[in-house]
Amino acid sequence: MASIADTTAIARPRRRRLELGIVLALAWLVLLVVLAALGPIIGIQNPDDGDLLDILSLPTAAHWLGTDSLGRDTFARAVYGAQVSLTVALGSVGIGLALGGTLGLIGGYFGRWPDRLIMGAMTVLLCFPGIILAIALVSSLGPSVGNVTFAIGVIFVPAFARIARANTLSLRSREFVLAAQSLGAKLPRILIREILPNLMPALLSYAVVMLGVAILAEAALGFLGLSVRPPQPSWGGMIAAERGNLAEAPHAVFIPAAVMFLTVLAINWLGEATRRLFDIRAQSL
Repeated sequence: MASIADTTAIARPRRRRLELGIVLALAWLVLLVVLAALGPIIGIQNPDDGDLLDILSLPTAAHWLGTDSLGRDTFARAVYGAQVSLTVALGSVGIGLALGGTLGLIGGYFGRWPDRLIMGAMTVLLCFPGIILAIALVSSLGPSVGNVTFAIGVIFVPAFARIARANTLSLRSREFVLAAQSLGAKLPRILIREILPNLMPALLSYAVVMLGVAILAEAALGFLGLSVRPPQPSWGGMIAAERGNLAEAPHAVFIPAAVMFLTVLAINWLGEATRRLFDIRAQSL
């Protein structure tokens, strides 16, 4: 009994730290989303307005996070850069989830040649390094939020397809699916009403984590000049534009990097919490 009590006493602080981390992660993401969505309404200044007499300044009351090499407010540019990062992250993960999940569901349920065809195509896509494929697509289509979202979404498709297929293979032989088939349920009902709801927890828990990956991918493309066109701000573009001033004004580089780091960390923390939640639900089935 003493060992059980000791284990419980140790588990409680860990649970409290996890809950505190989730609260802080949610608070950061909510704050970021609110600022990005309501920036012009709540009075955040134009990110393109600059003062050449006040370049690379340290944080002050007028400029909370300092200014860049063109005298533009770093706080305003970081907030408006969040619009690009969050839009690309949500859009690209949505593309990967919808397209990859559908292909994996079809391949896993039907098997045979549809499965071989779909998974063969996914294997070919996985042979290309993800960032190289994204660079090639954006270079061909032109830098814009829509094209970056599409390019990152394409490289997410194979991973979602594999997860959907693996789970569908185990679900298609479950009792509730066999019962629906024996009762004469049509194929769309079996896929949408029986398999898909049980497939979504695994896909959604993975999707939360991939939001952070998408933000990093967009930042990498922005650093290479393949995201939005200047002067529209993006976190990767801000880092690239100020990297030459790293020794003189490191805050101009590290502040957008820190905002991106905190955002990805918060998303990963929520992704881990989501995975644990879905694992508990899966064990109860």
